Amino acid sequence: MRRNIILAAAGLTLLFSSCKEDYLEVNPTNAVSEADVFKTSNNAWGAINGMHRAMYFQWGNSDQAGQGGMMIHMDYMGEDLIFTTSNQWFIQTYRWQMHRTANASSLEWAYYLYYRLIGNANMIIGNIDGAAGPAADKNAVKGQALAYRAWAHHQLVQLFAQRYVPGTANDQLGVPLLTMTTTEGQPRATVEEVYAQINQDLDEAITLLEGYNRTLRAAATAKSHINANVARGLKARVALTQGRWADAARFAAEARQGFSLMSNAQYQEGFNDVNNPEWMWGSDQADDQQTFFHSFFAFMSANFNSTNIRTAPKVINSELYEMIPGTDVRSKMWDPTGATIPAPPGGRKLPYGTKKFLAKGASSSVGDVVYMRAAEMYLIEAEAYARLGRTVNAVTALSTLLRNRNPAYVATTLTGAALVDEIMIQRRIELWGEGFRFLDLKRTNSPLDRRGLNHNEAFATPDAMFIPANSNLWQFLIPQSEINANKAIQAQND
Repeated sequence: MRRNIILAAAGLTLLFSSCKEDYLEVNPTNAVSEADVFKTSNNAWGAINGMHRAMYFQWGNSDQAGQGGMMIHMDYMGEDLIFTTSNQWFIQTYRWQMHRTANASSLEWAYYLYYRLIGNANMIIGNIDGAAGPAADKNAVKGQALAYRAWAHHQLVQLFAQRYVPGTANDQLGVPLLTMTTTEGQPRATVEEVYAQINQDLDEAITLLEGYNRTLRAAATAKSHINANVARGLKARVALTQGRWADAARFAAEARQGFSLMSNAQYQEGFNDVNNPEWMWGSDQADDQQTFFHSFFAFMSANFNSTNIRTAPKVINSELYEMIPGTDVRSKMWDPTGATIPAPPGGRKLPYGTKKFLAKGASSSVGDVVYMRAAEMYLIEAEAYARLGRTVNAVTALSTLLRNRNPAYVATTLTGAALVDEIMIQRRIELWGEGFRFLDLKRTNSPLDRRGLNHNEAFATPDAMFIPANSNLWQFLIPQSEINANKAIQAQND
């Protein structure tokens, strides 16, 4: 494991490579020492701002645009995002081949994306206490770094390990657990050990971030920064994955405090503005930080004039779309005829095409990328209560969200497993394109079933039309480059 600190044009950015020698720059011309970065809390703010920036800049190939790129990979591995051509970015992901190819560049990138963030966080956590500056500043920086470390470990263990099974020892191999800066390869901790550290980091982050006002050091809403609400939202996600239903409901309810659901008009504005009142956490991309053909919106928007948007517009699972009432604003996010899609010149307009995500314009792929919304918290709360058998609480949370989306909505009378199923359908509709579907299928031990839908088997391949829940294909392989460099890795996910 090797590292360096790089001073980026936009501010201090720490870049970390886990167990990969070819990322090493011994003396880069724009490097500053770790000691210099952490002399003051003001400098440390530059380091944490670099982490926020790393969430959406281009890391490598066009599909590797930070967390936005990972969100697309995760949804293409589900049944609700439809591939509409045979030769475009993400095709190997859609066919469930990329994550089972140890030398695939996108597999390697996914692994190193999160470990670089963890490495950056570790440098901050290990140095910030000794920096000169106000305690409040140091707490805010350290709290965000802890939250990042927890979130990145959670992403990794969900992808590169077997699912967490509530009520069991969860002693299956997880991922290397990194809590300090080191150049030594680390072994894979158990899944339970990784989750224990994740929860410890989030608990400390919540404590440190209490009272932190993220608008004081940045313009506008500064929602690229992580505050106590976001840390609680991450805690709710982790609890949901672990089947700790009461904790999931409690943290989700606490996390959304101070955030209102967006209006129906705002729902149709393109999901590209971090100032939306419902957004809790997201990138804040300035117009002059153009990422051209590598941004989330270069792939997922309806209107940006890229080859991908013109030839491979994004389409929703037709069966899922038909579950949305016409009085629900979310029905306007797709067009079953394709006629009203704001496609760029020469672009295809396909049935069930999306209008949910819009770039700033046909010539600009700039747009803010959403990572957490209040709607997700309502859905976590509803699901957790439903699984606890607390039907009234579940229906109350669900109805609050759905009455906002659909003025004609009448509260459901479903109970038990049927209510859980209804909530999961609403998650699929509400969070479409935001990177949750593969992880939801995996955590609920559900199969991937694309049969009988508007997937084209010629694009997906027959092998990716149905994946049983117990298949080893639900685990990403450890990148071969990591196995070659890190002799402490015990086993591959064969």
